[in-house]
Amino acid sequence: MKPWRSYIIFSVYFLLAAIIISRLFYIQVINGKLYQAQALGQQVAFREVKGDRGEVFFENSKESYGKYGSGQLKSLAVNQQEWLMYAIPKKIPDKNAFAKTLSENTKLTKEFILAKLGESESYVILKKELLEDDVEPLKKLQLEGLYWEKSSGRYYPQERLASQVVGFLGGNLQGQYGLEGHYEEILKGKEGIEEEKSGLALIDSDQTQRYLNGSDLYLTIDYNIQFQAESLLKEAKKNIDIESGQIIVLKPDSGRILALANFPSFDPNKYSQETGFDIFQNSAIQKIFEPGSVFKPFTMAIALNEGKVIPETTFNDTGSVTIGPDTINNFDHKKYGLQKMSGILEKSINTGAVFLSKSASRQTFIDYLEKFGFNNKTGVDLQGEVASKNDLLKKGSEFGFATASFGQGIEMTPIQLARSFCIFANGGRLVKPYIVEKIVHGAEEMMIKPDISGPVISEKTASEVTAMLINVVDRGFGDVAKINGYYLAGKTGTAQVPFKDKKGYYPDKTIQSFIGFGPALNPQFLILVKLDNPKVPKSALSAAPIFRKLAQYIINYWQIPPDY
Repeated sequence: MKPWRSYIIFSVYFLLAAIIISRLFYIQVINGKLYQAQALGQQVAFREVKGDRGEVFFENSKESYGKYGSGQLKSLAVNQQEWLMYAIPKKIPDKNAFAKTLSENTKLTKEFILAKLGESESYVILKKELLEDDVEPLKKLQLEGLYWEKSSGRYYPQERLASQVVGFLGGNLQGQYGLEGHYEEILKGKEGIEEEKSGLALIDSDQTQRYLNGSDLYLTIDYNIQFQAESLLKEAKKNIDIESGQIIVLKPDSGRILALANFPSFDPNKYSQETGFDIFQNSAIQKIFEPGSVFKPFTMAIALNEGKVIPETTFNDTGSVTIGPDTINNFDHKKYGLQKMSGILEKSINTGAVFLSKSASRQTFIDYLEKFGFNNKTGVDLQGEVASKNDLLKKGSEFGFATASFGQGIEMTPIQLARSFCIFANGGRLVKPYIVEKIVHGAEEMMIKPDISGPVISEKTASEVTAMLINVVDRGFGDVAKINGYYLAGKTGTAQVPFKDKKGYYPDKTIQSFIGFGPALNPQFLILVKLDNPKVPKSALSAAPIFRKLAQYIINYWQIPPDY
């Protein structure tokens, strides 16, 4: 080959190589990011997504004795896939045959199906909240014009248990009442954009997506104690025909709520079947009542803490006391004669409570109501808590203050009463009741710490009142609550029920209650039993026996050693 031909061929190859290298340099270096973005754009798609709602759990406290622990978990509110069954009538060739076949394979009647099909030609809903097991057999029918739509639903496995505590997820997918309402912003899933990657986009890509699911709630409530409390209320309905009732169980040293039971209850899975909204209310935090004689220990605490009396102070009961034109009698119209201070609580002497209230000024009494927390909400983490400021009492007469000393004419909620009674079990300190112990979001956990105030009465006063409350159970009107081997402190209460629209009280209605804690010298639990209009004359026959049963259950459950 002649040399000049070789030079020409070499020059052509060199020129082609230079062109290719220049082009590659232009694509990979100069415009590399542009082409990389275009390539990734073909491999990445975006779609709108919404995270799942957080779930709610509670556990038993057998291992932890009511403190935070890791007992067996139970689900209270969980997510599950649901199906909506609908039809497009204009796509159904034979509506009679369609309705006949569908009615034979569901609980829907043929008449109902035909009526629904007549409502619209484009779209009619036949049934909501179907489960996967319900849908699969219906799909096999292959009915023309029948369709399904999948969605995420809310399911409450415990059904009626703790229903007023948990509330429910409404048709607008908003939490209603209880925990579902109070923690709506924490529970609900967040909306966002999710990347759908494929091909080379999966290589070296950041797979961590923004966590859109709502947070899970872990409760202080003990499943077993809650179940026992609700069972006792159902039993009370059967045996003494209560109209309604509440039981609260607290850890008095921290405010942890171990049970918050209501009767009657409802099934959150079927909330739409209820005919009235009252059933959804949690009466333990949303209904105010006059407590009656369970308030007397607070009147005693005021007089003791102010140094107006000592436990050895005596009082001569004549059976009644007259204030202006009005006369106050003891509950049973008895005269108890000379009594020490403990006798006022043991025998629940109304005139003795009036004696105590007169030892301190009206303003002192009002100030202590504020300290005890009776004029403010407790701050419990449930939706819709209410509280009375007792304004009528503050402006009331001398007679009104006298009756308030034994719990008539003064108002509170059951949760306020239970919270305040903790001061006797807790060295005079006030606790804030709470029901959520832990909030979990992905790998993050937030523990809720107890909120405990400084002393509102002295430790000495709390100890002196506790000693009197032990006597109430050991030898007073509350002796039916006694459990052999244990010192329990408690107080009975039988209160009149005021008219809703006028002054005065119903002659045939009462609210009967018992509140107490144990073991009294090392309190592990506090129980309030409140029964609305039981068909027995006094709480010693109604609330006190229920307290005893539940206290005995907790003692056995936690294996609390006896005091003697």
